[in-house]
Amino acid sequence: MAAVEPVGIGIVGAGFLARTRARCYGGAGEPARIVAVAARTEESARAYAAEQGLERWTTDYRELLELPEVRVVDLCVPNHLHREMAEAAAAAGKHVICTKPLTAYTGQDLPGGAADEEVSGRDRGLMLEAVLADARAMAAAAQSAGVQLMYGENWVYAPSVRKASELIRASGGTILEMRGGECHSGSHSPYSKTWRHTGGGALLRLGSHPIGAMLHLKRLEGERRDGRPIRPASVSAEVGDLTRRPGLGRGEDSGIVSGWKDVENWASLILTFEDGARGIVWASDAVLGGMQSRLEVYLSNARLTCNLSPHDLLEAYAPDSRVFEGEYLMEKLEARAGWSTPLPDEDWTSGQLEMCRDFVRAAARDRPAESTGELGVEVVRVVYSAYRAAAEGRRIELEGP
Repeated sequence: MAAVEPVGIGIVGAGFLARTRARCYGGAGEPARIVAVAARTEESARAYAAEQGLERWTTDYRELLELPEVRVVDLCVPNHLHREMAEAAAAAGKHVICTKPLTAYTGQDLPGGAADEEVSGRDRGLMLEAVLADARAMAAAAQSAGVQLMYGENWVYAPSVRKASELIRASGGTILEMRGGECHSGSHSPYSKTWRHTGGGALLRLGSHPIGAMLHLKRLEGERRDGRPIRPASVSAEVGDLTRRPGLGRGEDSGIVSGWKDVENWASLILTFEDGARGIVWASDAVLGGMQSRLEVYLSNARLTCNLSPHDLLEAYAPDSRVFEGEYLMEKLEARAGWSTPLPDEDWTSGQLEMCRDFVRAAARDRPAESTGELGVEVVRVVYSAYRAAAEGRRIELEGP
């Protein structure tokens, strides 16, 4: 039997996510290999290449696009670079993987040199128009070039969410309500604290996950029942900065990150679907105890809870933080003393591993990935409509796709 030619992957970016992807492609059990990496600096590109055993590295992603061995380009880069790089990769005939969110508002419709306050103070309706234009342009570029735009939403592939999806199908029940969120003690990156660098705060960075999972599950339900997705119809929301409290950051002993500039570190929204079902989403950078990622699904005939993190596959106790010193337990865990829930395989439980496997199979077998650019466009539409709802203090009806 002839050997299967591995799918060549070009990684753009050399940070935390790019390293996660490398682990997952290596462990996906599918013929795939990272051909080259492109990063902003020579130092980071060289370091990543040496770490992953790559012969090729560059500081110009366009050089990566010229390599015939590269069939898929995985964009592990800041949000403001997504559209430019996705369009260039598609034009070069490469399948595109774009991490979440698909796009973000970073002042792309303002004159160059706009101040930070002009970006974050932009009318939320105009933000929505700008990000949808970018997201739709990315999807159109891929379609025109005959390549796939694959959306890197790992919750869609998490084993708990996937099993829940199977049980929903088997039950034949109707999804009445979903509740889900992601929380932790906050990002220490200074870029995450400024709108012009990230395009939003906790709602965008963390809330995109449960929103994506909810849209995915309702799409599958609608396609099974009526041959068409059940789409989101309206959204209401509130956002805020919970760290602007007396004492926090001024002598109070807190493990919660503070110093947020012009983005929210807390958000909550209610999503109403076409069939009247509801989704309640929360996102927070002001929660201690490590990463918390959870989705609950309430059916007409069943109830499901997906615990992505933490879960109880392993529980550990240490009377002192030095007992497990140097060992990875779970993302964003502030302390190692007392009880904890070390995650045996976070790449698997988070869905990152299965997501990479699906993307490789999609490219190799010329079939659509489970998480597509269409989902990414829908998530962006919901997130920025929620920002508008919060700013205007009213429910926002969602425009059509």
